[in-house]
Amino acid sequence: MSVDHLLYLHGFRSSPQSTKARFVAERVARDHPQVVWHCPQLPPSPRQAIEGILRDIAHWPAASTAAVGSSLGGFYATVVAERIGCQAVLLNPAIFPARDLAAHVGEQKAWHSDDAFDFRAEYVDELRALMPPSPLSRPERTFAIIATGDEVLSWREMQARYAGSPMRVIEGSDHAISDFAEHWPAVEAFLFAS
Repeated sequence: MSVDHLLYLHGFRSSPQSTKARFVAERVARDHPQVVWHCPQLPPSPRQAIEGILRDIAHWPAASTAAVGSSLGGFYATVVAERIGCQAVLLNPAIFPARDLAAHVGEQKAWHSDDAFDFRAEYVDELRALMPPSPLSRPERTFAIIATGDEVLSWREMQARYAGSPMRVIEGSDHAISDFAEHWPAVEAFLFAS
């Protein structure tokens, strides 16, 4: 079934103003105007983030919903897909965010504003508590785009985590997937093929 409700989840320190979030929003509005779009600003607390996301989409039809997530947003998209049974597209997804973000406890600066926020130690525990099952219940519902040039996260961990899912491994690129426009057609085909 083609997606008619699309959720975009940004990464750590990011926002709905990220380059990829704005790109997807523009393409969806232009080429799929019937699609309901939601790209919330996520709070620093992972528990609050997931609770807010699930509350926001509680009335959405799971069978025609998809979550697209980048980095930490990819972890969240996996959580959402497992909880409600929707599709997910993961862009260099965080695999072990509790481990990786433990070193970032304290005051953080957002990428797209001058806003600062406090990333607390208990948020690491919240991430650990949210860890989705491995293997995924329905790996075919998840499409991962993984860049070997990711300078932040291990592409090998991503590849191993989503081994049973459709995926595109990009030689090179970077954590932001700066060449994302080149890979959008594959994402679009996964989401909107009827």
